[in-house]
Amino acid sequence: MKQPLRIAITTGDVDGIGTEIAANALNRMKPIPGVTFYLWRSPRCPARHLNTIDRHFRRVTVSSWPEALKSHVENSKTLIDINSNLPPPIWVEMTAQASHFGHIDGMATAPLSKTAIASAGLRDIGHTDILKRLTKAEDLFMGFIGDKFNVLLASGHLPLQNVGARLSTASLEKAVYAAEDLRKLLDKKRGSKPIALLGLNPHAGEEGLIGDDEQRIHLPLLAKLRKSGVKVEGPLVPDAAFLPANWKSYSVYVANYHDQGLIPFKMIHGQQSGLHITMGLPFVRTSVDHGTAKDIFGKDKADSSSMRLAIEWAIRLAKAKNAEKNEN
Repeated sequence: MKQPLRIAITTGDVDGIGTEIAANALNRMKPIPGVTFYLWRSPRCPARHLNTIDRHFRRVTVSSWPEALKSHVENSKTLIDINSNLPPPIWVEMTAQASHFGHIDGMATAPLSKTAIASAGLRDIGHTDILKRLTKAEDLFMGFIGDKFNVLLASGHLPLQNVGARLSTASLEKAVYAAEDLRKLLDKKRGSKPIALLGLNPHAGEEGLIGDDEQRIHLPLLAKLRKSGVKVEGPLVPDAAFLPANWKSYSVYVANYHDQGLIPFKMIHGQQSGLHITMGLPFVRTSVDHGTAKDIFGKDKADSSSMRLAIEWAIRLAKAKNAEKNEN
């Protein structure tokens, strides 16, 4: 009998919208043949969120990750419910380790605040840093898929004053190749478009009049990439690159730093039509593209669309990875 795909969902901050959006996403998706869900949540999870899950799933509740992995799964309606007192960042650690060792096939994460990570005694800043530490992967990149356009961030959670010092031809080259991998995940029409590399400075430096980063870093890189056959354009003027008229011209925008890419992405896609994929990992990890929204915790106002996309893409990518593994 074929082993079902195992997809773990971490619900993030206990006073955030994680369990609400996970429950509502699962309720909308219903059981999927050949897929078993593992849901991490706190004992503080509102009962109504569990009742939402129970409409279509049969929850098997355990209190630890080893119990979860040993639990008997009858069919796709069985959902392993991990009622855990551990801090949510530790859920992410344990799930990532299980993914790394092949005990599960993918993970989808709800929002986790930087303060929750610090409170758990970890020095990481965000999910990506936790994953980088555990896997010892040198180069991880945050990719964001939306129905209007897609973005990959060349750097993560860096103070703005440190971005210029960290930027180099070598680091940007790695980001563009990560964007190339992201491009391959897109549909044929969008995936055929070139990658767009944004400039760092206003007006993309205006030929060196407003900073020389583009002259020193971006232009030599673009020449090198084009010689290698990579379809890439730039450096694009950052304040005009995301105009609606440009959305269909590119497969993935490569932004130099966090807010350069995520301000336009979140402004256009909000909570409804975007998701995050961590590029460069040896396993599948997807996530929502929004934060914990603690101001609406317990009010049943959260939109679960991004969570649903994250879970659906985790399944899709896990299937593709398994198929590739079987071919080899």
